[in-house]
Amino acid sequence: MPCLNEEKTLGECIQNAYAGLQKLNICGEVVVADNGSTDASKDIALKHGARIVHVSERGYGCALRAGIKAARGKFVIMGDADCSYDFCNLEGFISELRNGSELVCGNRFIGGIEPGAMPFLHQYVGNPVLSYLGKLFHGSSLGDFHCGLRGFSRDRILELGLKCSGMEFASEMIVRAARAGLRISEVPTKLYPDKRDRKPHLNTWRDGWRHLRFLLLLCPKWLFFIPGAVLFIVGLLVSFALFAFGKLHFGAISLGIHTEAFSLCAAFVGSMFLMLSLGARKIGEKLDIFRLNKLERFVIQSFTVERGLVIGGGVIGVGLWLAWISLMAWAEVGFSQVDPKSLMKSVLPSVFLVLFGVQFVVGALFNGLLDLYFSYNKRDN
Repeated sequence: MPCLNEEKTLGECIQNAYAGLQKLNICGEVVVADNGSTDASKDIALKHGARIVHVSERGYGCALRAGIKAARGKFVIMGDADCSYDFCNLEGFISELRNGSELVCGNRFIGGIEPGAMPFLHQYVGNPVLSYLGKLFHGSSLGDFHCGLRGFSRDRILELGLKCSGMEFASEMIVRAARAGLRISEVPTKLYPDKRDRKPHLNTWRDGWRHLRFLLLLCPKWLFFIPGAVLFIVGLLVSFALFAFGKLHFGAISLGIHTEAFSLCAAFVGSMFLMLSLGARKIGEKLDIFRLNKLERFVIQSFTVERGLVIGGGVIGVGLWLAWISLMAWAEVGFSQVDPKSLMKSVLPSVFLVLFGVQFVVGALFNGLLDLYFSYNKRDN
């Protein structure tokens, strides 16, 4: 149990936990990971027979990591010390663990949420949305990403090397477990109103953002690749259509040279996202955060410094050639005033190709730098 000033509810939680162990005839212990309590929490924990682990580094994740590491059992049940979960009834978790599950998460939306147990915004917006994004981004089948009552194999969870210090630790555990191929299941869990006489440590907007940020940062596919591919493809298609036909008409709406400028801008931004996706996927694999599929590995291995310089240099050359055509067209009228719309048809693609080529070269050099860094890091290890 992570604990920070829980004197009002901690004793009852410890008693219920021991009652749950006795009910299932399990030999176990109650570990309280104290995160710097200034009230009577530590005395209450000792009085009720719990073992205290003192955790100086603040944060929900820090407390749980220290508690899990200090635990001596094969299996660990983690839960908040605010009486919001029923520690007397852990049969579902124990049954799943004994049947081979390596991580068992509670699902409050199936088990039931008592009136007043969860704020409206959390129950109908925050948790459902974040759980959906977790499933979409990371392939997990769990319906409740943030339930605080969980059971797991201690050794398998420690192998994941979890790092998050705050509330996003809950998301990290599921994401890393799914990526590592752990057997994950969930059981219905009832959520009760907590019995604290103070505000919860959870901050709706700050911790909600930390969860969302973590889910995005650990998924370059949705953070970089998909938005980048959409911007790049749509931008190029629109700009090619405008280059070929001059204008596009949709009823009273007429798209021309200005739309082409914005569409090429979108394509360039999309290419930046795609380049970042490539580097992020490579870093993620090297750090053993996730695995690459065959296509991703082929693309990354093919994107060498030498090929990048050749391809990028060729694209820059085409862009400069178009710039030369624009310059000659201007020279034909003695460098005097010229119709900007006709000239921009070659200037805009020229600018885009030069920028895109430079980015391609820089991206290839950066990926080469990553390879060099990881090769030196591998030797040092």
